[in-house]
Amino acid sequence: MFSDVKCQLPGPNSKKFIEKSQIYEPGGTSQHAPIVWDSANGVLIKDVDGNTYIDFTSGVLVTNVGHCHPKLVDAVQKAAAKLMNCYNFPTPERVTLAQRLVEITPENLDVAFMVTTGSDATEAAIRAAKRYTGCYEILSFYGGFHGRTGGAMSVAGTTGTKKKYGPVMPGSIQAPYAYCYRCPFKAKPETCDFLCVDFLDRVIEAQSTGDLAALIVEPYQGSSGFIVPPDGYLTRLQEWAKDKGILFILDEVQASFGRTGKMFALEWEDLRPNLLCMGKGLGSGVPAAAMMAESRIMKALEAGEMSSTNGGNPLSCAAALAVIDIMEEEKLPENALKVGGYLFERFKNVQKDVDILGDVRGRGLVIGLEFVTDKESKTPSGEIAAEVIRRCCQNGVVMGSVGAYGHILRVAPPLVITMEQAEEAADIIEKVLREF
Repeated sequence: MFSDVKCQLPGPNSKKFIEKSQIYEPGGTSQHAPIVWDSANGVLIKDVDGNTYIDFTSGVLVTNVGHCHPKLVDAVQKAAAKLMNCYNFPTPERVTLAQRLVEITPENLDVAFMVTTGSDATEAAIRAAKRYTGCYEILSFYGGFHGRTGGAMSVAGTTGTKKKYGPVMPGSIQAPYAYCYRCPFKAKPETCDFLCVDFLDRVIEAQSTGDLAALIVEPYQGSSGFIVPPDGYLTRLQEWAKDKGILFILDEVQASFGRTGKMFALEWEDLRPNLLCMGKGLGSGVPAAAMMAESRIMKALEAGEMSSTNGGNPLSCAAALAVIDIMEEEKLPENALKVGGYLFERFKNVQKDVDILGDVRGRGLVIGLEFVTDKESKTPSGEIAAEVIRRCCQNGVVMGSVGAYGHILRVAPPLVITMEQAEEAADIIEKVLREF
């Protein structure tokens, strides 16, 4: 399909819109590849110049059921014609979605609070944890990303999120995450026995005032480069939190709804978080997010303490219900596991021969490709990653980069991708990498 096609970047129409964007839109937004999207269907994107690409970003981890899935489009159209918003009044759609979410998450999570974005969900979890415990400190992790609002930003472990913002929320404590490729302790995962979890005792001893309410963690770190911790790490974290008498908040805004090969990433270790944040894939293109909680925690809040202007609106809830149906009917988590397994092994084989590909990691259809100047020094190279993105886009695959230096490429196509589409995209990426 794409093997003999090389797109001009940017095309003439894309160039016009990009130039206008640079005038009328803020410069703080990111531009992964110099194209302007016009339409998309399934895993295929069309730009305003008529070029077609395979989407390896899922619209940045949103469209898990694929772009413009007909069942999702139909649900949104019907909802829009009936009722779009009613603020905080219950609707059949909202109540039904809350029930479905309770039914598909761990049994301890028996209530659902609807919001609009992932940032809203993490803010709600932090607020609920503070109210329930009466404490104000939140432990989070280096490299973590939980949103761009005030509280979510404060518990982020990345400089870029809060650069020059000024004082952050009091009680924000950070500790190292299990980033085994760049372990700050220079340890090996097969022998360290989760040294980074044991180190948390020292972190709390040094930084806490004795008012620790909760820890918040991602099952894999998305914005820092798809950093997947070793098996058992999250279980040890959950046990540590329980031993300390604090709440365990799991941020699955990126990881939920099939991305890792199961409906929720927590299923890989049978986790039981006290609070669970979800978004992105829940609406698969329509703004929808939620915080799942134990009802005993939410009872600490009085009526009216938490609400959301657009959270739980009937249109978003109808979309989310359609997404859950599509996930289950089309077995998309299983497809993510199968196709993701193929891609992972394919890139692992490429890594053996390509010196600039320092690390390949992932689970399901979330795979990180970390680029370095050479494997010995592990010096991160955003320049190499940017050139790989440009060449892949030129040949028909759209990718994006993350990481502190923009040196990690995300392999995260919509979960509806076929094996044939995955093979075609992998052929293009491998060709580009071997040309280096």
